[in-house]
Amino acid sequence: MDTIFTRGPSLLSRLILACLLSVLLIILDARLDSFSRVRVYLNSLVSPLQYMANLPGEMLNQASSALTTQRQLLDRNAQLTRQNILMSERLQRFDLLRRENDKLRTLLGSPVRPDVRKMVAELMAVDNNPYSHQIMINKGTLQGVYEGQPVLDDRGIVGQVMQVGTTTSRVLLIADVTHGVPVRIMRNDVRLVASGSGTLNRLVINHVPHSTDIETGDILVTSGLGEVFPEGYPVGRITAVLRDESRPFAQVQAEPAAQLDRLKYLLLLWPADAPQQPVSEEEEDLEP
Repeated sequence: MDTIFTRGPSLLSRLILACLLSVLLIILDARLDSFSRVRVYLNSLVSPLQYMANLPGEMLNQASSALTTQRQLLDRNAQLTRQNILMSERLQRFDLLRRENDKLRTLLGSPVRPDVRKMVAELMAVDNNPYSHQIMINKGTLQGVYEGQPVLDDRGIVGQVMQVGTTTSRVLLIADVTHGVPVRIMRNDVRLVASGSGTLNRLVINHVPHSTDIETGDILVTSGLGEVFPEGYPVGRITAVLRDESRPFAQVQAEPAAQLDRLKYLLLLWPADAPQQPVSEEEEDLEP
């Protein structure tokens, strides 16, 4: 049974009425400027809905951009770190050459020492033994690492490889009591041996006669003797010289040039007479 509440225009009539009203509004909007303010209000009303509709897409785009940017930054940072270590190693050698050329002009015609091959390694672990200073790096025999290979950071000599695995190696730091480095004073070429003291920030120079010309602040570099460390790389700086005539030798202490307590990226060197090693992708990045 039909009631008054169910009566009304048909769907077709409603559609025709809506179309006519739409056309009328379009004509009025085109002819008159009275609807401009209404459009502003309507746009303001619809804007939050548009932002909400676009929000998922914008979030996905921002997340994708953030991940891409972070990955690019990490890759760029790793590349710049390798280049920084390479340039630091070159500056160490160039500084030595400049000083030698200033002192000995006659050697300008001598043949230039051949460049050494090098590779960047990263610190993996630090030995927990308080009586030994050793670290683990992420390079091994697959990269051509060999026992006795010199290791340095961006400031100077760190130590030498003592054990080699397939993909990792163990490095003995110059601060270890069992380690010694043949050095010379850059100022006067006096040759000495710098030994580890068991403390990361101190080296000791043993068997130094009282008459030796050595002063606080003197720079120690590798002498090239012993055929382990190439000549001319910084080892440390003299921090204390105690001459007690009651003792047979002077007591001399030095501070390592390398930051042994803050190691992260290291540089492996292959001198000219070192065993040959395969060229890796990282080593290719270091080539000038």
